[in-house]
Amino acid sequence: MATRKIYMTTQDRKRLESIGRMADQDRDRGDLFDLFQEIQQAKVVAPEDVPPDVITMNSRARLLDLDQGETVEYALVYPQDADFSKGKISVIAPIGAAMLGYRVGSVINWITPGGKKRFKVEAVLYQPEAAGDHHL
Repeated sequence: MATRKIYMTTQDRKRLESIGRMADQDRDRGDLFDLFQEIQQAKVVAPEDVPPDVITMNSRARLLDLDQGETVEYALVYPQDADFSKGKISVIAPIGAAMLGYRVGSVINWITPGGKKRFKVEAVLYQPEAAGDHHL
């Protein structure tokens, strides 16, 4: 994953750190290790101080697939809330881990079994911190 500044609340950091510990149990998941490293370097801020154009936990974002020219919408959620058929992507899925912390206008490079994918963040359609929903 590319280096980027990740903003998160204390509550999200605690929840993500517990998930990040899975990296120690599954050494084949380099994306989990990368996620755990980024969580450790995240800037912990009050919910009202998270920039509104950053993909945070429980955010919904519109992404442009730069290779296919298609637009997709994903919500970045905790593993227990994931449901791909509803566009809810787990933060421990490779694309979910890649999305965390990106801002509008950024390009996400994601390695899949089928090759490299590139997505541009077109919009953050919903972000709990910006909406005042601090208890999700």
